[in-house]
Amino acid sequence: MTQILVVEDDKNIAELVTINLQDDLTKVTCCYDGAEGYVEASKSDYDLIILDLMLPGKKGMDICRDLRLNHIQTPILMLTSKSDEIDKILGLESGADDYITKPFSVRELQARVRAVLRRSRSDRTKSEQSSDGLEITVKNLKINQELRKVQLNGKRLNLTPKEFELLLLLANNPGKTYSRAQLLHNIWGYEFEGYEHTVNSHINRLRSKLEKDPSNPEFILTSWGVGYRFTE
Repeated sequence: MTQILVVEDDKNIAELVTINLQDDLTKVTCCYDGAEGYVEASKSDYDLIILDLMLPGKKGMDICRDLRLNHIQTPILMLTSKSDEIDKILGLESGADDYITKPFSVRELQARVRAVLRRSRSDRTKSEQSSDGLEITVKNLKINQELRKVQLNGKRLNLTPKEFELLLLLANNPGKTYSRAQLLHNIWGYEFEGYEHTVNSHINRLRSKLEKDPSNPEFILTSWGVGYRFTE
């Protein structure tokens, strides 16, 4: 059974989401306070978290960021009444997998939920099939595909799910250059077309975590005028 957690302080919206997502194969649990929602989400028992941006107790952006810092990889669909591009970018860069703006149609909600769940299951399947859980080791960097764990000089790095997926894609294809549009499509999906600057932000943050000198990287290299590649 698919388990979905909805963290939304507007009970009418929470009820609307529940009615339209819950069925014999899907169970929806609701929390109406950010602090309570964070505790529930931390249990890692869910297949998807639908998270409002503006919440009492603990803001949605903080919940998202703290879950990722604690290595909780549950897919997150941000739900908010804000429509500014900067809010969408901040949500994605905090570790959210998708973003939907109020007011939304039921069909759009259902479609986005299905898309996030489908991508999540596909990522798990690829992880299970690739290298049978073996590590990718390059110099002092180790990437465990099965455990989704990255270590540098023996210390674990705190990567968001998208940072990990981006690193894994590049590391699995050393020397291959990907354009920003290709990375956006592979990691975020076609619906984020036009947000190539999100790729730049993730690359910069990855370099700040991986590289001794981010301005002179050893692992994630720039193919000038084209995109990015992983060292051979």
